[in-house]
Amino acid sequence: MTCNVGSIDRVVRIIAGLALILWALTGGPVWAWIGVVPLATGILKFCPAYGLIGMNTCGAKK
Repeated sequence: MTCNVGSIDRVVRIIAGLALILWALTGGPVWAWIGVVPLATGILKFCPAYGLIGMNTCGAKK
């Protein structure tokens, strides 16, 4: 897994993921658990969807 999620992208994903999970934990809708996905991709610095479409915000060369 090569890094394909850059710094700003990573911060946004982690914040959005945590916000969605917090919302789910405080009585939000069940679909808010989807926040696990952006949180995981932000932590791992890898997004499978980016890999499929050839996108890279990491700045690292492939």
